[in-house]
This record gives sequence, C-alpha cells and structure tokens, in this order.
Amino acid sequence: MPAPDADGLGPEIKDNTDGSICVQYHPNKSGRHEVQMCYEGCAVEGSPFSCMVDNIDGSYVTAFGAGLVGGMSGQMVSFTVTAKQGSLSKLDVKVDGPTKTDITRKDHGDKCDISFLPMTPGIYNIIVKYNGKEMKGSPFVSKVSGEGRKRSQLSLGNSSEYSLKVLETNVVDLVASVKLPSGAIEPCLLKKDSEGHLCVGSFAPKSTGDYAIHISRDEKPIKGSPFHIKVGDKELAHASKVKVSGPTTKAKANEPNILELDCSDAGYGGLSVVIEGPHRSEIECKHYENRKYKISYSPHEPGIYILNLRFADDHLPGSPFLLQVEGEPSGRIRETVTKTMEQAEPVKKNQNCEFYLQIPGTNPFDMEASVTDPDGSTELCEIMDEEDFHYRMMFTPQMEGTHTLSIKHKGLHISGSPFVYSVGQLSSGGTHKVQVGGPGVEKGEVGFSNVFNIYTREAGAGELSVAVEGPSDALIKLEERPHGFLGVSYKVKVAGMYDIHIKFNDGHIPGSPFRVHISPDSGVARNVTVHSLKDRGLQVDKASTFTVSYNGAKGTLNACVRTPSGSHEDCFVQEMDDGLYGLRFIPKENGVHYLDIKLNDHHIPDSPFAIMVGSMAADPAMVLAHGDGLERGSCGIKNKFVVRTAGAGSSFLAVFIEGPSKCALSCREVDEGYEFSYTPFAPGKYLITVKYGNINIAGSPYQSEVTARGGSGSGRKPSPLNETTSMVVETVEKRPGAKSLRRFRGDASKVNVRGPGLKKARCNQTQTFTIDVKDAGHAMLCVGMVAPNGLPEPELMVKKNNPTQYTVSYKVVEAGEHTLCIRFGDEEVPGSPFSIAT
Repeated sequence: MPAPDADGLGPEIKDNTDGSICVQYHPNKSGRHEVQMCYEGCAVEGSPFSCMVDNIDGSYVTAFGAGLVGGMSGQMVSFTVTAKQGSLSKLDVKVDGPTKTDITRKDHGDKCDISFLPMTPGIYNIIVKYNGKEMKGSPFVSKVSGEGRKRSQLSLGNSSEYSLKVLETNVVDLVASVKLPSGAIEPCLLKKDSEGHLCVGSFAPKSTGDYAIHISRDEKPIKGSPFHIKVGDKELAHASKVKVSGPTTKAKANEPNILELDCSDAGYGGLSVVIEGPHRSEIECKHYENRKYKISYSPHEPGIYILNLRFADDHLPGSPFLLQVEGEPSGRIRETVTKTMEQAEPVKKNQNCEFYLQIPGTNPFDMEASVTDPDGSTELCEIMDEEDFHYRMMFTPQMEGTHTLSIKHKGLHISGSPFVYSVGQLSSGGTHKVQVGGPGVEKGEVGFSNVFNIYTREAGAGELSVAVEGPSDALIKLEERPHGFLGVSYKVKVAGMYDIHIKFNDGHIPGSPFRVHISPDSGVARNVTVHSLKDRGLQVDKASTFTVSYNGAKGTLNACVRTPSGSHEDCFVQEMDDGLYGLRFIPKENGVHYLDIKLNDHHIPDSPFAIMVGSMAADPAMVLAHGDGLERGSCGIKNKFVVRTAGAGSSFLAVFIEGPSKCALSCREVDEGYEFSYTPFAPGKYLITVKYGNINIAGSPYQSEVTARGGSGSGRKPSPLNETTSMVVETVEKRPGAKSLRRFRGDASKVNVRGPGLKKARCNQTQTFTIDVKDAGHAMLCVGMVAPNGLPEPELMVKKNNPTQYTVSYKVVEAGEHTLCIRFGDEEVPGSPFSIAT
C-alpha cells in the first residue's frame, strides 16, 4: 500500500458475510494513500484506489471515491468519507458547481456515502469539513465532462528510452533483465532507437542508484553485458517538472490544437495524452526532438472534455484539465442498427457445414475455398455461385476440433480470410472472436451499396450493433444468414471520411471503428483500364511495369503500393501517349501487396489490386498458434506460445500484445516455427494479435488473462491506457517435421582485411593477405576470385591461423584485371569486391 509512510499500515480484510468485504488499515500520517486491491491475482475494477487521510483533533478522517476526481453530467457521482465511530454528526459536506446540486447522504457506522447528480458540465468544488475544520485536500476539484464519455488516447515512449550505445543487427532473440538498486530483478524491454542502437524501452526509474542491464542471446551474455546505468535525481521521473504550453482549458473543435510538452528536465518516463468527452478526438504527435513533444488534438464536436496528461503514469500539475471546446459542430450524423445474434448450433463430424458470404467484384471462376483440419490435412470445399456475388461454401469435416477455412480469389485470401470453424464443442467466445471482412470496411462510393460480412459464430450469443458515422446519414441494411453470419450494406449521399463502429455486447471488436473514405460517384474513373499487370511471380528488387489507359477519361492519376509490413510506396507514373500512362514500382519485400490506382482520388475498377511478390507458398491459413500463453499468464515471468510456420512458406511474422502494461517480448526459432515469450508487468486482459504477411492467422486475436503471481499483486499498477508491444520476424521456409538449421549472425562491416595481396598480383607468384573476424560475430566466410577470362582462379587457399584470423594465398597465371570477392554471412566485407591488376 503506497503511502506517505507505508510502514505499519497493516491492511486487514474482513468478510461482511453479505457478498461484500471491509478493508481496514491504520494510517500514521496525513496525506494521500493508494490502496492496490487484487482478487485471484487480478486487479479489481478501479484499483488502485486513492484515499486522502487527515488528522483532525486526534481523529483520522478519510475521503475516497471516483466522484472526488470527476464524472459525467447526467450520471450520479459518488464518494465516501469515513471518520471515528459515532462522530459522523461532526461531518459537513458541500458541493459548489455551475448549477445548484442536491446531495444525497447516507450514514452508517463510521462511513458516510455521498452522491450528487451534476446536470451541467464543469468544475464542482467538494468541501469536506470535520468538527468545523476543512480536511486536507479540501476543496476537492471534481471535473465533470459532457454526456456520453468517449475516450481517445496517445501513448509516447520516446522520453522513456535509454540508449546503450551498442549496435545489434537483431533484437528479436535478445532477452534482458534489470537489477534494481534494491537488488530485485525485473524483466526489461529492448528496442532499437532511430540510429540503430540498442536501447532500454519504458525506462522509468523510481529510485536513485545503479541499474544493471543484463542482456543475453541463447542464454549467453552479449558483448558488454551487464550495462550499468547510474541514476541520480535528474534521471528520476518527475511529472511536476514537465513544462506544458498550449490550450489546456479552451480549444477549437475540428481544428488542430497544438500542445507543447518539454520533458527535458523531467527524467525518464513515458508520456500519455487521454481526452474524454461526449465525442471522439483525433490525437497525434506532430514532432519530437530532444525530449520535446508537439502534440496536435482535434475534438470532433464542441462541448466539455477532460484532458489527462501523464508522465510516467503520474498526472502533470493541473491534470486532469477541464477543457471547454468551442467552434462549429462538424455536422456528422450517426446511424445505428442492432441485431441479437443467437448461439450457433454446434456441428458434429461427418455433418454437412455451410459458409455463406457476399464478395463483390469477384469472378466465380477465380474463387477457391479449402478447409484444413486439426491434423493439417487440407481439402477443397464445394462452392455454389448465387446471385449478386453471393457464394455458398460447403464441406464435411471428418474430425472434431478447430478447422481453418481459407477463401481465395485469384489465389489470394479475400478480406477476413482465413476463418476459424469449430467442430464439436464451440470455443469460449468473446468480443475478440468477431471477424469482419469485405470492401465496405476498406473503401466506398456515394450512391452505391457498400458491402461487408460479419462472422460471429465463434463469438457466441450477444448483441451486435453496427453504426455508420459521417457527413451524411447512412441507409444500413442487415442481411440475415444462417450459422453466425450477417451481411451488412450501407449507402450514403455525401462523400468524405466515415467511421464504422462495430460492437459486440457493447464492446468494440478488434479494429473498430474502421475508417473508410467514401469517394464521390467515380464517373469517368470507371472507364480506366489496366494492362499487362502481373499479379504473381514478382521478385524483390526487380521492377514491375504496366500501363493504364484513360479510354477518354480526364483527370489526375495516382498509384500507391501498400506493402505487407504496412508501409506505403508511391509508383512512378510517366505519360507515354495521350491518355496512356506507364507505371512502375520495385517491391522490397515478399508477400501480398495491394496496389491502389485512383483517378481524381477515385478508385478505378478492381482497385486495389492484390499482387503476390515471391513464392505463393506464404499462406497465413497454414500458420497456427498454440500454447498456454495465448489464454493465461502471470506477471513478472515468461509466458510462452509457439507460432507454427512449417509448411507456410516464408514471410513477415508480426506479434502485437495490447494490455494494461508493456511486455518484455522475445522470440527464438524452434523446429516447427517460432516460440514467443512475453513478460507482462501488470495483471489484466491482454489481446495477442498474430499476423503473417500482414494478414491475421486463423484464431487471431487471442485474449490472455494475466494474473499476479500468488495473488499478491505485481508490484506495478496497470497503466491508465492500453499499452502495445510488438515484434516482427522475417521467417525462413520450414518443412513439417524437418529440424531447424543453425542460423549464424555476423556483421560484415567489422571484418578487417589487409595485406599486400590486395593491391597487386604477379603472374605465377604466390600472393597473400589476412582476414580478421574478431569483432564481427559468427557467420560463414566465403572467398572467391575470378580471372580476366571469367573463370575461377586455379589456385586459391584459405588457412586458419587462430579462431578469428585467416590467411588467404593465391597464384594467378593470366595477365589483366582479377576480381576478388569476400563475403561474411550474406554481406560483402568493406572494400569487396577488390580489383587486382597484374
């Protein structure tokens, strides 16, 4: 229990035998106390609880409750004051605010429960007196926002990074821990900074002293480990030393409001910005340099908002701020429809199963569906083409368990695929199990029905709501389908940016709200055609070219490629003739790319185009994840799961973990794929998303319930906002049942090559030089030499002198220029290839 003086507080828990408990502690000083409460290892809702304690006339008075900090207009706000048994008659409470407020008071024993109903947003001063004297902290400032609290947040970790000034080619398989000045050892987060140096992430020291960072790879310390960080008072996180300038009390709706925050004197810690109010707000970091931030925020509508600014999880002075947002309303309109989804009937093996989807813009001859059973056997499904791009997929499972259904068009997964289909007992369900896919959540057009599919079979029974919010009202239609499917179409009248909110049991599904740009009637853009576009078999670093014909259309052509890693690359566009353009792009990575081609900012027919770079074998439907860490975990220890990539080709494997705290995340290669270990610092629910080639694997995201070890608390309180930890691994192709080959990692730039044999050669005379790999790590050393005639030199020998030094000798027989290549791992050493003349 953190307090002004935590010794001897002795919290005691008593069972009231009526479904409630009583927590008693014995304060010995006045001031703010914090009560951290866990149930079965998980923090209870509202924990940690903040209590203000004061000593008045020899008796302790305590005030606590969310109502002392803030609330929402139109909703009851409450708090509690405790005092000596039988002395509550000496307690006097008043509330002063923008409007007169009636107080409801209930006394029982030594506790007084107080509530009031604020009808107007603003600041409410709560005055608490005992025996005629104001208690410490009074008047409490309760900041009340407008009705319907929406929460927008931004988390920035730049000011919590400590650079170790060490270059590491790969941080994926590094494991780190920190030894605190107290002697305790905790997991540690590692990342690369903008200069490629290894750094400690989320570094927010709470005490001065020496912090020892131990970093290992394959259970062996890396060079320089342990790294020591001397922390003095200047390095400690001090939220009170963050300097804030800009609009914190008044702001404009639908306009950028710029906040400047200077953390240069505040030590190490993460910065968070949270805005709560009647509508959503856009928040982004415009600039960061030398621990100074420039934050832009824009509330969607006028009203009363609450602005929370925290550094290292502590409020800045004055935070939370009551923010009066003025300006013109955005005119955005929100339309909502709801539907009660029944629990799908479980199916048994050898029973016919159906999948029913609407997939606009597809050709039935290019459609393909397959189902993979728990043993990894894959069979094709029967596909029936029905009217208006509706498809019915049918299959008969031969065993119980979790099956993976892949639906592809032209060999590539459609939006939302692959899907999970449970045979036998259904999964436990939950909001995170709802899947959404279709063009309607990616793009749209005015006056046309924009369509997408919702799949709730694995989520169980619940209330589903679909809302479309934007510049005009939306006509939303739901198409009922069997077996947990729902078709959604919406039509709008005005172009612009729309938000599609999809909730299940009043909770947003993963990815919601979806931001969709609705373009005006594409008109002449429908005339544009694409020619000679190769959609598969492309190779990395080799240019792909194609042509676009206007066919009488007029306007400006733009083309952009979305890569599997999430970046955007512009295409080179050149006019070849009147109304005919040549386009070119060079892929830099393997996987599915999406090519957006627009005329006057309108998608042309069939845009975006799906393009496969590299092998078609990279298939997210063949990737499976398993392990206890996907369902449950504990704070402060490694929780593990394995992602099986054997038989799925090679691509980018990305893991995202979102929850109440950052996680120390590491990965190691195993025979069947990759084993991930994550160490959370606070209990709660964590959402684990696994993507392969930027596509969710079947079953992703997963929800893990993390508890404190032994139910005693984690030592860290949950973050006030969701924190995200991520890792991306470039996989190697694995075959099912095959053993992993040892992978070497070296730095070719640190190889030292010297000697007279590098400068000049003499015919029929032996020349020598040395290669030193002392500081370059471990990798394969390759030496080759080519004669002027293009053939390898007849005499070339490499001799090992000691574990890190080699002597190379060669003899040339032909006059002219000879080429010497030296590679360490996959890279050329400095100076290679060498040109040696006779």
